[in-house]
Amino acid sequence: MAVTEIWLVRHGESTANVAAARAEAEGADVIEVGHRDADVPLSPLGEEQSRALGQELADRGVDDVPVALWVSPYRRAQQTIGIALEAGGLTEPPKRVDERLRDRELGVLDLLTRDGVRNRYPDEERRRQWLGKYYHRPAGGESWADVMLRLRTVLTDVDRLEGTERLLVAAHDAVVMLAVAVCLDLDEHALMAFAEDHTVANASLTRLHRDGPGAPWTLEEFSAVGHLDDDEVTEHSGRKDDARVD
Repeated sequence: MAVTEIWLVRHGESTANVAAARAEAEGADVIEVGHRDADVPLSPLGEEQSRALGQELADRGVDDVPVALWVSPYRRAQQTIGIALEAGGLTEPPKRVDERLRDRELGVLDLLTRDGVRNRYPDEERRRQWLGKYYHRPAGGESWADVMLRLRTVLTDVDRLEGTERLLVAAHDAVVMLAVAVCLDLDEHALMAFAEDHTVANASLTRLHRDGPGAPWTLEEFSAVGHLDDDEVTEHSGRKDDARVD
C-alpha cells in the first residue's frame, strides 16, 4: 500500500488576513496583527469556513481509505483541520506536525503592505521587480524557490509512508501552490503562468493523484470551494511582497 492521493487544504481566513486587507484598503504601511506569524489564529469567518470544510471532507469520504495527516506547526492551520475534523465527525488520522509545511517567511518585509514595502524598502522593491516573484528572496526571508526546496524534501517522505493511501495536508496558500508546482514539475515560467490564473482560497481543497510510487502526479482539483457559500469565499492573495510582478 502506498500513497496515491494528496489532499491539500489551505487554512481558513485568519485575523492576519483580515488585518492585511484592512491595511491595504487604508493605504497603511504596516499591518497591525498583534501575533507573531506562527501564532495567528483564525477569524470568526475562518472558523465557519473550517466547519464547512469538515462536512465536505466527510461527504467526500476522506477516511474511506487509510489516511495520514500532516500539518503546518502554525496555529491557523492546526485550528482549521482540528475544527474540520470535529465538524465532520471524523477521527483524527495519524498526525505529523512538520515545520517544513510552515508559511513562506518574508523577513524584513513581514507585516508590511505593498505600499509599506515601496515606502520603507525601495531598494528591495526594485530587486523584487527585477528578479521576479520566483527568485526574489527578501532579507531574512524566502523566495518561492526556497519554499519549493523544502517541499521537495517533504514529498520525498511521502514514499516512506506505510499503510497509507491518502495524505491530507493542512497548510498555507504558498505551500499548496508550490507543492502542486513540485508534483507537476513546473519550472518558473510554467508556474508563473499557472499562478496568474489560479489563487488558493481559504479553506479550499486541492487534490493530486498518481497511480503508484514513481508514477507522475496529476492535478485532479485545484482550490475547490463548492462547500462554501458565496459570501464565505475569501482568497486574501497577494500577501505582502507576493503581488504579481508585471
